[in-house]
Amino acid sequence: MAGQGLAQRDGRPAGTIRLLEPRFSSDFPRSMSTHDIGLRDLLEGLQVMGQMPKVYLFAVSVEELQQALQEHQVVRRGIVGEDDLAGILAAARKRGERIVFTNGCFDILHPGHVTYLEEASRLGDRLVVAVNTDESVRKLKGTGRPVNPLEGRMTVLAALSCVDWVLPFGEDTPERLICRLLPDYLVKGGDNDPSRIPGGDCVRRAGGQVMVMGYVDGCSTSNLIRAIRGPSGDGEQA
Repeated sequence: MAGQGLAQRDGRPAGTIRLLEPRFSSDFPRSMSTHDIGLRDLLEGLQVMGQMPKVYLFAVSVEELQQALQEHQVVRRGIVGEDDLAGILAAARKRGERIVFTNGCFDILHPGHVTYLEEASRLGDRLVVAVNTDESVRKLKGTGRPVNPLEGRMTVLAALSCVDWVLPFGEDTPERLICRLLPDYLVKGGDNDPSRIPGGDCVRRAGGQVMVMGYVDGCSTSNLIRAIRGPSGDGEQA
């Protein structure tokens, strides 16, 4: 809303406020119409509502209004597509939020995964987890994997309070995705060499950091699968 002072220069009597009202067209900044209301009527209305009889008029830009709305909107979390996530992250950065990114198969979620994800989330404000598709898991882990299909793996990850957004990727590495999203922190677990992590160069060039976090001892998806399947490999204990 924008307004003028009480003394008008266009012939209107003193004691009149000029308010600008948008028509909400696609040409918003230039499609404005004016409506005049009597100051006395406005003040009487405020008194009836029990408000202080003072009127403050401020000039606010469209960009400021959009930013104020973004600051108060409820941020949608959970499973998202790549294009949607790119827009969500752009809005998050405008709010000053730092983005953390990690990826993996997460076939059977175990305490090591959860600890690692919680530690990663504490590096910034929002955590993105990219999950290998079923086909890419088979390429990495071999036949018989994944145990849990993609949709189930993403659903479990999205339910964690430390995870903000989950999305799938089907390439051999998430390098292209990382270079598009450009997180502030790229995080991997285990014995990865930070200088060889896919997407790391893009992140560093953009001013971000690449970090490696240790595994939790005794936690392994492969060991869990072997224990569940048993020595015979068919799910029955010998």
